[in-house]
Amino acid sequence: MRRWGKGLLALAAMMSISGSAAAQDEAGFQAYLQGVAAKARSQGVSERAISAVLNGLTYNPRVVELDRGQPGGTSNSVPAFAPYKARHVDAARINRGREAYRAQRPKLMRIEQETGVPESIMVAIWGHETNYGGYTGNFDLPRSLATLAYEGRRRALFEPELIATMKMVDRGVPRDSLKGSWAGATGYPQFLPSIYLRLARDGDGDGRANIWTSAADALASIGNYFVNAGWRPGQPWGVAVNVPANLNRGSLTSPTRSPRCPRVHERHTRWRSMAEWRRLGVVPQSGRWPDDTIQATLLEPDGPGNTAYLLTGNYRVILDYNCSNFYALSVGLLADEVAR
Repeated sequence: MRRWGKGLLALAAMMSISGSAAAQDEAGFQAYLQGVAAKARSQGVSERAISAVLNGLTYNPRVVELDRGQPGGTSNSVPAFAPYKARHVDAARINRGREAYRAQRPKLMRIEQETGVPESIMVAIWGHETNYGGYTGNFDLPRSLATLAYEGRRRALFEPELIATMKMVDRGVPRDSLKGSWAGATGYPQFLPSIYLRLARDGDGDGRANIWTSAADALASIGNYFVNAGWRPGQPWGVAVNVPANLNRGSLTSPTRSPRCPRVHERHTRWRSMAEWRRLGVVPQSGRWPDDTIQATLLEPDGPGNTAYLLTGNYRVILDYNCSNFYALSVGLLADEVAR
């Protein structure tokens, strides 16, 4: 009995310490929110919006767990693209994309005319981000952003996004619309709040940029994002090709290093014109070449002997949305299937 008594006392002491730490953490969190409120006021945010966003917020340890559990990106091994493609450019996503494409065609045609961004690319982004609106995330956006900012490792990113949610409320976005992923992305296109403020657009003519329930608004916003990122009308994103076994890959190594997500870009070769790639023996699998003057870089995501891709500057625009070769390739390939 005496041993059990000591064990229970030790457990009670541990619980007391844990509870005390949690209370201190919550107290620190609330003090931090007061500092954020002061910064928001200095940027012209109304008291109404500050109260609507910050009142009642509590620290969410689950969000921190999810953030810390993200891959560190230190492994030198690169997985094969084919399994990723099979999961993300599958029959179900293609068929749903074609249905969405047909349903939104009148609005999509107008948006493409205004932006130069292909209808199919906008639909493919929608499909990849939220499965055409099927899942947009159910985390309370301000709570997630406040927690991640308070935790501190990436405060420079998350604190401005938290203040941006208050500016969204000032702009007329209902507080209960502010839901999304644990990392702060929201709506059909999964925009961060600052991106919403800068680039969200009204696509259905009702005077609001409602990216949570209006497909037209979401698609117009995606189109505007791509225009802002430098999309070039009339150019493909890329083309699937076969590469000759004797291609001198060493001579094609890029001499420059991208400052943004360098591991993604280091897999790309030097830029060459389509005419130059043709002279090197590269052959489009479709049999059709884009214009000879278009510049492209070569990516072999599954290594020599497998399908490769010549990628244009518009592929870089897709990377601006999500800097992952697998993501960008899948968006382009899904767009091609949707448009068939």
